[in-house]
Amino acid sequence: MSDVKVLVLLGSLRKESVNRQLAELATEVAPEGVTLELFDRLGELPFYNEDEDGDDVAEPVRALRAVAADADATLVVTPEYNGSIPGVLKNAIDWLSRPFGNSALKDKPAVVIGSSLGQYGGVWAHDETRKSFGVAGPAVIEDVKLSIPSATFDGKHPRENSEVAGSVREAIEKLVAEVG
Repeated sequence: MSDVKVLVLLGSLRKESVNRQLAELATEVAPEGVTLELFDRLGELPFYNEDEDGDDVAEPVRALRAVAADADATLVVTPEYNGSIPGVLKNAIDWLSRPFGNSALKDKPAVVIGSSLGQYGGVWAHDETRKSFGVAGPAVIEDVKLSIPSATFDGKHPRENSEVAGSVREAIEKLVAEVG
């Protein structure tokens, strides 16, 4: 397999979030030749405003778009906030959707995984993220669904759960298989 670069977008800003731990796990279990790069600056992005989107766009937006342009695929790892997408992630999707029809992620494969409280592990947020990303330009892989109830981890790092580690690796393998 040739080298594949995967952009990782994390829907939680919390340093100790289980979703950050899942992103760490993804980096650890990625197949040889696959590099995952977490863009850890979503909290720095200004709210999307078309009036601000031009040649002089804010530096964090330029950085996000540059990393996205350099990536072959995207892995989104996100919790669910109030039954939907965390605001920082939705805002990043809005910035990445421009220019409309020719975004940095246009036609590149994307997968959404994550964990949240409750018995469904963030299913609503993951479905909404897939829908929003699908409109924004990436080729969302709809059959990769990994929504893990946070109680699964019992306070431990996800890497300590071999079933979860295997499922995360499988999600990455399916994502990489879609890279053209």
